[in-house]
Amino acid sequence: MSSNDLILLGQLLDQRLSEVGQGLSEEEYFEVFSAEQALKDDDLSYEELTSGVVDGGGDGGIDSFFFFINDVPFNDDIDVSLLKKGVHLRLALIQSKTSQSFSESAIDKMISSARDIFDLGKDVKALSTVYNKSLLDRVAGFRRTFLALTSKFPSVSFEYYYVTKGLEVHNNVERKVPALEQTIKGLFNPSTFSFKFITASNLLANARRSPSLSTSLRLAENPISTGQEGFVCLVSLRDYLAFITDEAGHLRSHLFEGNVRDYQGKTEVNGEIRRTLEEAPTEDFWWLNNGVSLICSDASLSGKVLTIKDAEIVNGLQSSREIFNALHAKDVSKEPRNLLVRVLKPQSQESRDRIIKATNSQTPIPPSSLRATDKIHRDIEEYLYSKGLYYDRRKNYYKNIGKPIKKIFGIPFVAQSVMACALSDPGNARARPSSLIKNEEAYRRIFNADYPIDIYLKCPLIVQMISEVLRQHAGEEYRKHLNNLLFYVSAVWTLGQTHLPNPGVQQIANIDIALVSKESVLPVAEEVWSEYVRLGGNDQVAKGNELGKVLIEKHRKQAIAAIMDSQK
Repeated sequence: MSSNDLILLGQLLDQRLSEVGQGLSEEEYFEVFSAEQALKDDDLSYEELTSGVVDGGGDGGIDSFFFFINDVPFNDDIDVSLLKKGVHLRLALIQSKTSQSFSESAIDKMISSARDIFDLGKDVKALSTVYNKSLLDRVAGFRRTFLALTSKFPSVSFEYYYVTKGLEVHNNVERKVPALEQTIKGLFNPSTFSFKFITASNLLANARRSPSLSTSLRLAENPISTGQEGFVCLVSLRDYLAFITDEAGHLRSHLFEGNVRDYQGKTEVNGEIRRTLEEAPTEDFWWLNNGVSLICSDASLSGKVLTIKDAEIVNGLQSSREIFNALHAKDVSKEPRNLLVRVLKPQSQESRDRIIKATNSQTPIPPSSLRATDKIHRDIEEYLYSKGLYYDRRKNYYKNIGKPIKKIFGIPFVAQSVMACALSDPGNARARPSSLIKNEEAYRRIFNADYPIDIYLKCPLIVQMISEVLRQHAGEEYRKHLNNLLFYVSAVWTLGQTHLPNPGVQQIANIDIALVSKESVLPVAEEVWSEYVRLGGNDQVAKGNELGKVLIEKHRKQAIAAIMDSQK
């Protein structure tokens, strides 16, 4: 390995830190960068990458912890009861250090923590004296999911990554890995285990590589081609399975970002699709299935192979998931059936949105499921862009063109911020980030064309700025509970700035965000902490309704009293 790689990596990190890591320390950005490279083909957003960081005291040798269900990042809103047999749980655990070497002690820590956090006989709460809350929250999410799926016999894989700026791995360090594997397999049997040392050279090579954007789709027959850059194709199920999976056999989840619906799991329609796949009726599969629609930026035909750039499957997620679940672990070399696939190249963003809506109108779906294509989201994107900020309406669009991490706001984060600050509902903002944009009533409360568009700028900025104040100035114990407290502090601070008992969205939009400061935030933070601890100081309190009700009502009474005093 060349020492030049270390020099080039240093230059790359310095450049990336100044361009996309603004506001992060060198170590903080290296953690995000390491996770991005280790999980390159998962194509995670910055929001997803930063949420996986569990670094700090009591991290057990794990700086980032990622949990996937069927290659989809886990979140608390996933209803595991809807999942059928064939579920795959994947854990990716990353240690990332800016040192120029790999140490034996780092793997010793991984072994020690694995014996604790993955031993189902050990109570997670009892481990709180040893490990930090961020790590244990993710461990608890994995345990709950695994136990809920026990009767369905999920497969489990553990992926460990050890990332440094080192150029070589000493044999004494490598020889520690089998002990970690033995520990994992002693606790989860059967399970699969992998361990990768990622060196400076590996980091550099991965950073140069983009997630695969051009993919090849082998066709069963010559396609029907239209004059508008479109193809209607028959594709064998085995070739379609190869198209939607990567080299490691994982589902290419980024292909489905354009689909307006999540995988629906155990539904009557999906059950019929699965039965059709498993029972092998005499009819071809495409006779019994509506097929798949995908859009792309370019598609070219050579023989019976379509080369597709920037593919997005906008309709057919349910069929694709069932094909993957039914066939990915089987020998499909003799699979004779075919799938109907439409490949479309829209000429504009508006055309893309119309295609998504039209291809998803065949079955009833909530209007909120079309949220990313609604006019209000394009308006928010344009407005934030004019202010030098970036609304991640199309997941990872701004990440992929190199915009700064802290200037990219995802739809869920904006929804949470508006719910907390503009609607004074921090409990729902904390508890149900995904449901806020899946539930029709909640969605319409948050994304309303009648609201001043400035609230979609002010609210996320207030939450982000308050988060920075608390990270820099709150005590260690407070920071451990920051995920639980952030939206409460933001809601109470915002309400206090209006000096009104029931401010409207216009009053929220008029708030001067320059007023966010250590002096204005910390007293509010102490007040929130006091009530949080009084009520129990745990996740259940933060995700319930009582804490927000108490805090908001207190400030409303104070505002009323102040108004009455001023009128005397």
